[in-house]
Amino acid sequence: MSSVTDFLLNRASEPRLEAPAPDASTLDQAFACAARAPDHALLRPWRYMVIEGEGLKALGELFAAAHSNNGDEKKLEKVRKKVLRAPMIVVGIASPKKHHKVPEVEQLLSAGASMSFLGLALQDAGYGVMWRTGKMAYNPVVLEGLGLEKGESITGFLYTGTVSSPKPAVPRPELAEFVAHWPA
Repeated sequence: MSSVTDFLLNRASEPRLEAPAPDASTLDQAFACAARAPDHALLRPWRYMVIEGEGLKALGELFAAAHSNNGDEKKLEKVRKKVLRAPMIVVGIASPKKHHKVPEVEQLLSAGASMSFLGLALQDAGYGVMWRTGKMAYNPVVLEGLGLEKGESITGFLYTGTVSSPKPAVPRPELAEFVAHWPA
């Protein structure tokens, strides 16, 4: 198998991240990789937002404002701190366009592939990543606070930085659990 296959077979999400985050040059190259995702009609139905430094604190406040907590300050503080689990978060945004040949579902898949390529490129550059979603990815307060336009959605929050300690290997499914041949 090729080095790409070996890389993919050893890919893992890394939840324990610390500074430094990717530098501008590395990030630019990773975004160039993201732009190579399959994209029917070259619509580029995605965009990205990089958040780091003081922006992470602002994102934590946005998450707290969006969180239904019934006044529980401990829960709010926990929500605020979730964004500090990495020195950088890249928000993936699906931005589908109206097109006579390309349905929205294809554009959403393209945006997901682009996000995946971004994460793989950052990992290849030596950084750890963790693709997260959760309630905040779908919360209208967060969508509005981040300036998403009507029809846009968050594909995920890609936490990235330097791996502080690798997590244990995760068992992977047997191929027979998710691959079938047709006709049988």
